[in-house]
Amino acid sequence: MKSRIHLSEHFTYSKLLRFTLPSIVMNVFLSLYTIVDGYFVANFAGKTEFAAVNLSMPVLNILGTIGYMFGAGGSALVAKTLGEKNREQANRLFSLIVLVSSCLGILMTVSGFIFMPRITAMLGAEGKLIEDSVLYGRIFILALPAWILSYEFQLFFVTAEKPGLGLAVTVCAGLCNIVLDAIFIIGFGWGIAGAAAASAFSQIVGGVFPLIYFFRNNSSLLKLVKPAWDVRSLVKCIANGSSEFMAEAATSFVGIIYNVQLLKYVGEDGVVIYGLQMYVSLFLSAVFVGYSNGVGPVIGFHYGAQDHRELKNLRKRSLMLIGLTSVLMFVLSEILAYPFSAMFLQDTERLLPYAVHAFRIVSVAYLFTGMAIFGSALFTALNNGQVSALISFLRTFVFELGAVLLLPMLMGIDGIWYSIVFAELMAAAVGGIFIAALQRKYQY
Repeated sequence: MKSRIHLSEHFTYSKLLRFTLPSIVMNVFLSLYTIVDGYFVANFAGKTEFAAVNLSMPVLNILGTIGYMFGAGGSALVAKTLGEKNREQANRLFSLIVLVSSCLGILMTVSGFIFMPRITAMLGAEGKLIEDSVLYGRIFILALPAWILSYEFQLFFVTAEKPGLGLAVTVCAGLCNIVLDAIFIIGFGWGIAGAAAASAFSQIVGGVFPLIYFFRNNSSLLKLVKPAWDVRSLVKCIANGSSEFMAEAATSFVGIIYNVQLLKYVGEDGVVIYGLQMYVSLFLSAVFVGYSNGVGPVIGFHYGAQDHRELKNLRKRSLMLIGLTSVLMFVLSEILAYPFSAMFLQDTERLLPYAVHAFRIVSVAYLFTGMAIFGSALFTALNNGQVSALISFLRTFVFELGAVLLLPMLMGIDGIWYSIVFAELMAAAVGGIFIAALQRKYQY
C-alpha cells in the first residue's frame, strides 16, 4: 500500500498525479452525476422539463459557488498557515470559515425561495417552462447550506491531506443522486420535482458527513474547534477566493445570458442544445478544475515555507500536464459529439445535427480551458487574489460576455458557440502573460 503523500514533499510527476487524482476524480464524478441527472430528466420527464433544469441551474450555481469562494480562499490561507507551522491558528481559521459560510447559506436559502418566481420570469421563461423552473429551483434551494459546505469541504479535504476521503464522500453523494433520480423520476413518476429532490438529498450527504468528520477527533491536519472572530483573515479569505467565485458565478451568469440569447434567436430548442454543451464542458473542465484544486494547497504550503525550488518544480510540471491534457480534451470532445448528443436527444432527433455542429465548434475551446483555469488557481494558491480575480473577470465578464452579445449579431446562432472559443483563448493568453510577468516576484 502506498504511503500518504504530505504537502511538504518534493513532487515528481507520479507523486503529483497521485496526490491530485482524488480531486480530479471527485470533480469528474460530480460532473457525471449532474449529467446523469439531466439524462433522466431529458428522457423520462420531457424536453420542456430539461430546458427548465438548464434555465434554473445557472442561478442556483451562483448561490452554491459561495462555498467554492470560501473553500478556495480558505484552503489557500489555511495551507499557508500550516506551512508556517501554526496548526492551532489554522484550525481556528478553518472553523470560522465553515461557520460564516453556513450562516450565509441559510440566509440565501430563505431569500432565494421567496424570489424564485420573479428571478425565473426575468430569464424570459413563459407558461409551463416558468412553472417547471420555479418548482425545480424551490426544491433544490432547500439544500443550499449543505451544497455550500460540500463545495468547501472538497477543497479542505485536500488541505487536510485527506483527498481520498473527499473523493469517497463525493462518490457516495453522487450515487445517492443517481439512485434517487431513478426512484423519484421513473419509479414514483415525480418528474422534475423528483430530479430536484434527488439533487437536494445528494447535497445534504456531501455537506453533512464532512461536517461530522471534522467535528470529531480525526487523523487529518484539520479539526473544527471553537472559532476566534478574525475579520482580517475572513476578508482575506473572501478576497482571495473571490476569483474562484467570480469564475464560477460569472460562468453561470454568462450561462443565463446564453439562455436569454438562445430563447431570442432559436427558442426552447436552443436552451436544450446549450444544456448539452454545458454538460460536456462540465465534464471536461472538471479535470482541469480538479487538478488545480488538488495542486493549490501544495503550492500554498511551499509558498508559506518559502521553498522556491519546489515552487519552480510545481509550476513546470503543472504546465506540462495541463498542456498534454488540453489536447486530450479536444480529441475527446470531438469523439463524444455525436454519441453524447444522441443519448440526450432520443425523443427529439431533429435537433441532433444542430447539436453535433455546435459540439464541433465548442470543442476547440478545450485546447485553452486548462491554462485559463490553472492561471487563476495558481495566483489564488499564492494568496494573490487580485491577479486571480482579474484573470477570471476578463475570462467571463469581458471576453465571453462581450462575445456572446456581439458575435450572434454578426454570425447568427454560430456566434454563440464561437464566443466560448474566443473567451477561453483570450483567458489562456492573459493567464500565460501573468505567469511569465510575475515569475521573478514569486520565484517559481
